[in-house]
Amino acid sequence: MYAKPRLLDAVRESLRVRHYSYRTEQQYVGWIRRFIRFHGLQHPRTLGGDAVESFLTHLAVRREVAPATQAQALAAVLFLYKHVMNVDLPWINNVVRATRPKRLPVVLSRDEARRVLAKLEGTCRIVAGLLYGSGLRLMEAVRLRVKDVDLARRVLLIRDGKGMKDRVTILPETMVDVMQRQLDIVRAAHAAARDSGFGGVELPYALARKYPRGHLDLAWQYVFPASKPSRDPRTGVWRRHHIYEDTVQRKVKMALRAAGIDKPASCHTFRHCFATHLLESGADIRTVQELMGHASVKTTQIYTHVLSRGGIAARSPLD
Repeated sequence: MYAKPRLLDAVRESLRVRHYSYRTEQQYVGWIRRFIRFHGLQHPRTLGGDAVESFLTHLAVRREVAPATQAQALAAVLFLYKHVMNVDLPWINNVVRATRPKRLPVVLSRDEARRVLAKLEGTCRIVAGLLYGSGLRLMEAVRLRVKDVDLARRVLLIRDGKGMKDRVTILPETMVDVMQRQLDIVRAAHAAARDSGFGGVELPYALARKYPRGHLDLAWQYVFPASKPSRDPRTGVWRRHHIYEDTVQRKVKMALRAAGIDKPASCHTFRHCFATHLLESGADIRTVQELMGHASVKTTQIYTHVLSRGGIAARSPLD
């Protein structure tokens, strides 16, 4: 007889059916668990809009979380009701959603970006170079696979980017030789890993069943693999994963301090620099939109407000 899964297991199953990322799965399950504990371990089916609103108010007033964090908590709870419990949500329009402040992105000058990159070494230097030179998000960079790097055409193919969209972006000319050496390192390391029995890598969706030995193919290996194999949290199989993103974030923060830059910058700042500096160089905004993978040009237009000369190239009367 089929046993009905526990609530959180049902949440995980529903997320995986819809191909949500593992990170999103962790966040949603965490917020649903907090929601249940906040209401004294009552089953969500006995709760309604008032319970959701009181939880969100608690986050905003008592916990003082950011609007983006509150929005993520709401998305997790609504996913639970709509997709897991199949409960009608007549009160959804009455739930107060936090308004996110419209802030301009932090952007480094060209000289500042070069100074930070100069303070980085090894794999982190290559990853940061792709963030700035190709406009990648951090997870897009660390998840690059060998087959997604086209050195001949000088392009990178980004698979399952934000919104599960694919796109093509440029590979900087100065990174071609660096990437070639990195791919040679991956090729040698993969051969050694296969000899030791840990040469496999996770494959997306059902490709592991379609190609039983596909996980051993060099084309599917990560361009920036971890130094040692790890157990896949979903399947429990030992696989060669990509470099841990926290490693890059930590190294970039150290490089920012070493370069004497006091701006609240991060890995994602390099992506902002990519778009801003392209527009400064006269690139068409539609081209930048395509390279960034923005669904709307309105998203790309925000970078016109942080250009070095301002959006209207005005000159101060004091000057």
